[in-house]
This record gives sequence, structure tokens and C-alpha cells, in this order.
Amino acid sequence: MLEANLKQQLDTYLQNIVNPIEITVSTNGSAKSNELLELAREITELKSDKITLTVNEHSTGRAPLMAIAPKGETPRVSFAGIPMGHEFTSLVLALLQAGGHPSKAAQETLEQIKSLDSKLNFEVYISLSCHNCPDVVQAVNLMAVLNPNITATMIDGSMFQDEVNERNIMAVPSVYLNGELFGQGRMTLAEIVNKVDTGAADKQAAALAEKAPYDMLVVGGGPAGAAAAIYAARKGIRTGVVAERFGGQVSDTMAIENFISVKATDGPKLVAGLEQHVLDYDVDLMKLQKAVRLEKKEFIEVELENGAILQSKSVVLATGARWREMNVPGEQEYRNKGVAYCPHCDGPLFKGKKTAVIGGGNSGIEAAIDLAGITEHVTVLEFSDTLRADDVLVKKAQSLPNVTIIKNAMTTEVMGDGQRVIGLKYTDRLTDESHLVDVAGIFVQIGLVPNSEFLKETLELSNRGEIIVNAHGETSIPGVFAAGDVTTAPYKQIVISMGSGANAALGAFDYLIRN
Repeated sequence: MLEANLKQQLDTYLQNIVNPIEITVSTNGSAKSNELLELAREITELKSDKITLTVNEHSTGRAPLMAIAPKGETPRVSFAGIPMGHEFTSLVLALLQAGGHPSKAAQETLEQIKSLDSKLNFEVYISLSCHNCPDVVQAVNLMAVLNPNITATMIDGSMFQDEVNERNIMAVPSVYLNGELFGQGRMTLAEIVNKVDTGAADKQAAALAEKAPYDMLVVGGGPAGAAAAIYAARKGIRTGVVAERFGGQVSDTMAIENFISVKATDGPKLVAGLEQHVLDYDVDLMKLQKAVRLEKKEFIEVELENGAILQSKSVVLATGARWREMNVPGEQEYRNKGVAYCPHCDGPLFKGKKTAVIGGGNSGIEAAIDLAGITEHVTVLEFSDTLRADDVLVKKAQSLPNVTIIKNAMTTEVMGDGQRVIGLKYTDRLTDESHLVDVAGIFVQIGLVPNSEFLKETLELSNRGEIIVNAHGETSIPGVFAAGDVTTAPYKQIVISMGSGANAALGAFDYLIRN
């Protein structure tokens, strides 16, 4: 089941188990049950002095299922399916944490988890190719390990199709709490804990409001924001970072092959490195906080969604951008019910079905290539008369027998049956004829929209909503600078955003010493 190299790595990790644990595998006689049982046996053999295995044959519940618990305790962490692919790390962490190895999460968050007194049963539907899913699985698993009131189950949607269809799940991760939909998409441990802990927002707002003014406050935690914070902190000034989601769009990017000096990496790995680099300096990092207002008074004030107001002598805005939507009838109604924005995450849910990709740029053609290996057929709709993707990607897509590329196609409506997507309409821009394409999934890949709505009445923006900046990153308000994808920078690339963030921080520092 495990390759020699992976088994060796796992053996090294398992040396950190302090207390005995027990693995219970429930089987139903299927081939997948046998695979899971083989995996459990290989794990047990690596650390037989600390891990015991119990097999529950002919299970009448979910199976195959692996449950993990400290020896003698009722299991609260389970994996319904085979936790390999992106979920292998979730399995390793569950083994370690059940065995007494401490989590690296913030101590205040750990204490907050332990104090929760409600019964919470989390079910997380995932796909093994989803790079956002492990964060959610690992978060609820840790909560279950720390608090006896909490249980957590990872469910591989491709293996439990009946449940997926019954609950009409068409996007992962999909989190159910006590049988009701709790949330979809990437969520951090702190986000989940704050959502179930009533009163947490008020406590955080009160604590934030007491913070002294900063010399430089960075709003946004993507590559631009991280670079700005590092450059500011190195100047020895009081620096803060407030971010709704540290990492921004990069967190959702899998393959990164044009980051200079790094041959290949992925978004989550790069984001982890960015955060660690920021924290190497004396930077006050405030995550899960959304800015809703900016105003210049004695200090520059940034109001947060929870009502707290932060003050600073200078501000660098690096709020980034988000996926652009089609803005056609049916899109919002069927969002996460067939309309999706992440082919890596949600593609496996459409195995054997017909899908469409909207957009013929690099992201769109890459999505089509990925989906072609999973789905029955992929139709790519491009508004223009030419594809903007790199030639090597276009040739690859055109060589695939189950990919059709249609140019001059304007998507006009998402069709559904009230529960899920059943097709889409588009108009041929050359003939003005309307066409219907039968699809179960629509993946939208048509670029980005700047996160600048809260600045509309404050700063000078372009007609696209981008913050207008000069060569030093200055905006129309003295002391307020901007960087990255939220600005008028013509190319939205990670490496450009980093340089932009450094440039804005240096511009802001120059402003501080002159004023």
C-alpha cells in the first residue's frame, strides 16, 4: 500500500507518538475496505509498541472507515475512505495528536477549543485531489482530539456517492455540523472555532480596539502584503498586518512554475513560507479580520468588520483580488451546486459527467486539461476569437479527444433543475445564434476582480475598481499606499506583487521620515 520512501517518512513521524493509540477499521468486504485494512496494518507494524489494530468486519455503518483514538477511549476522529493523496498528512497528524504529540496551533486557540461545551459532530466531505480540504479536515480533527464533546469524520465523496447525491454536494470541502450544512470551501482552524464559539467576535473586537497606533499598517496578507510587512519591520518601525485570509489567492494555486529561482512549488507551501518569514520579524499579525472602511484623521483609521478601529501613521493596502464571476442568470443560484471556481477541488465530484470551462486563458485551458482526465467531456467557451493561453497548453488541450473549444462564445445563462446545474446557454457572437450545452458542472476561469469595494468613496479608483498608484505606490490620500493585484499594476503575478509590496513599503517609510 505504502511505497518504501513514504513508509520510511511515516516511520520517522510516528516516533513522536508518546501515548498508546488504537486504530479501528470497519470493513464491508469491498476492495476499498481491503486497501484501507492493508494501510492500517502497515501503520501498526511500523510502531507496534504504541499502536494496536482492531478490525470490525461486516460493518453496517459507513465502511470502509478508519477510526483513531487514544488506547481505551471511544474514537472521535474517523476517516471514511482511504486517506491518501492530499489527506495523507491529515492521517499522520491524527495519529500523532491522538498519541499525545502537541499541536503547533496558537495556545489561545487551543484553550478556546477546550472550553467549548456544546456537542459538535463534524462531517467533512472531500476529494483526495482537493488542496483546500486538508486544512478543514485537520482543523476539525484537532478539535475532536482536544475536546470530548466533539467528533470529526472525513468522508471521501467519490467513495460515498449515495451520501453526496442525497445531500446534493457539488463542492468540496463541504462541512456538516450536527447534520446541517456548516460551510463550504477553505476554512482555517481559527475560522471554524470562532464560528462555533458565540461571543468570540466581540472579544476579538475589544482586544483589537486597545492596540496602540502603528507606524505602518498593512491591509492584506497575500504576497504583496507579506513583502510590505517584511520590508517595514526590517526598518525597525511598529508594523501590523490585518488580513481576512493570509495568503489570499495564492492559497488556491496549485502549480507555481514561474517563481524566479524556485523551479516548482505550490500555493499552500509558498503561503506557509510567507507567513513564517513575516513572523520572523516583530510584526503584529491579525488574521481573519476584514477591513470595511478607511479614513484619514489625526491617524489613518482602518475599521474592521467586527467594529474595531485600528490606527496607523501610514497604511499599505494589499487586499488583492478574487475570482471574477460571469454575472449571468443562474450563476448565484447554482453556486456550489454545479457552478465552481476550483477544478482541482471540485473536479472529482463530476467524474464521468459532462463539464464546461468558461475562459480560454492559462487557468481555463489548464482546468480543461485536468478535467479531461476525470470527466466524460469538457467544453471550453472563450468570449474572444483567440485563446489567450500559452501555446503549449492550447496544443495539449486540442490533442485531447474529449475536449471541445468554442471561440466567440458569450455565456448567457446557467440552467438548472432547482437542485443542480443541468446545462448552460451561450450566444455565438458571429451569428447571434443561441446554443444549449448539457453539462453537470461549470468551472469559471475568467480572471480577477479587485477587492476594493470598501474604498469606493475614499480613494481614486480606475474604472475597473483598481486603486490608482504612482511609481512609489502612493494613492490619492497622503500616507496611504497600495500594492499588488488590487492596484492598476498591469500584470497580476506573484513575483510582481511581491516587488510591488516592497516598493509600497519603502514608499511609505520615506513618507514617514519626511512627515
